[in-house]
Amino acid sequence: MERLKEVLESKRDEYVKYLSELITIDTQDLGHGIAGGREKEGQEYLIRLLEEMGADQIERDPMTEETIAASIETYGEGNPGHDYKDRYNVYAVFKGQGSKSLMFNGHMDTMPPGDESLWNVPPHAPEIADGKLFGLGAADMKGGLMASVMAVKLLKDAGFSLPLNVHICSVCDEEGGGNGSIQAVMRGKRADGVVVCEPTSGELILAHMGFVFMQVRITGKSNHSGAKWLGVSAIEKAIKIIERLNELEHGWLLKFKHPLLPAPNLNVGTIHGGSAGSTVAGDCEFDMCIHYLPGLMSHEQVVAEVTDEIRRLAESDLWLREHMPEISIYQAGGPFEMEKGPFVDSFERAFEKAVGKPVAIKGSPAGCDSRLWRNIAGCPTIQFGPGNLEQCHSVNEYIQIEEYLKAIHIYAQLILEWGKENSTDE
Repeated sequence: MERLKEVLESKRDEYVKYLSELITIDTQDLGHGIAGGREKEGQEYLIRLLEEMGADQIERDPMTEETIAASIETYGEGNPGHDYKDRYNVYAVFKGQGSKSLMFNGHMDTMPPGDESLWNVPPHAPEIADGKLFGLGAADMKGGLMASVMAVKLLKDAGFSLPLNVHICSVCDEEGGGNGSIQAVMRGKRADGVVVCEPTSGELILAHMGFVFMQVRITGKSNHSGAKWLGVSAIEKAIKIIERLNELEHGWLLKFKHPLLPAPNLNVGTIHGGSAGSTVAGDCEFDMCIHYLPGLMSHEQVVAEVTDEIRRLAESDLWLREHMPEISIYQAGGPFEMEKGPFVDSFERAFEKAVGKPVAIKGSPAGCDSRLWRNIAGCPTIQFGPGNLEQCHSVNEYIQIEEYLKAIHIYAQLILEWGKENSTDE
């Protein structure tokens, strides 16, 4: 609608200002949530903004270990042992006509900035250059979270009444494996349609891969390297295991195909072992991440296949047979897939009205909270937000300002389109 475009253009500096102010706040997840998180100040900033906008309901929901434990037991989703001091979700509702609802889900936490000397500008001192807003969390995902809030503001600024109830769900500890949205789902938060506002490079994401993080620890026998034959190198045993896992991955590549997603893969991301070049390594451990496909593979299958491959190799090795590798899982999340239907159709119409062309439908190799809203909450769920996946967890993170503003327009248009639908069945 022309009215939305006109108001968006007149308010662009104001809408960018809100995002910039949120980026100035350090909300990083510490140690993937195990060591805590700094979301509180960011959540309080958001609450003040929502209050100024006239939200009808605002709720703080403190994170609890008991809720995550219940999810793990019931659904196999959740990551235990996190520090939840001063960490809470924020839920808000803008009431509209009727009982139909639309939720925008986003996470307040960011990854740590890493080596700040590599940043051209300080991570929490946002700067605009070449049409880009630089700063930690600009793309992942304060841009998407703020765009959803600004979509409500755009409709209000343009004089539109909300045709449905709009829910804003700002969660913490997403970078710790999704615990914030897990808690929201366990608290009974639901909507007739959910938009997960992760950056999607302008594409509509209807599927993402599941993930399992595993660690393998190997015990060897230390000895002076001058008499290496008297020792057993744990590093060399680890290499044998990794080579066997590469063969398993190759089998997956040949066997499993998905129309929206890349092939499943297994990545060994870290390896640590030994104490000195002159000593046979008495210990070694490596961490890996496995990405698997929805519908075709399962968490249980992946874990069983990896575990069986390691144990079969160990049984064939004289040393490992008596010193079995220790295998553990330290983070996991299921896959996501959404079929076409009324909610997806509404988004496609909204996108074309706002952008002037059809949206591309894709899948994402990166897991996120979409799985929780679809798989556990049972809500029609889509994934769309401003920014590119390449900017996530990167130095000099940025978001294209025009993409941020475009997302505001698309979200606002979706509120209007989804509000037209009489049926909430999916």
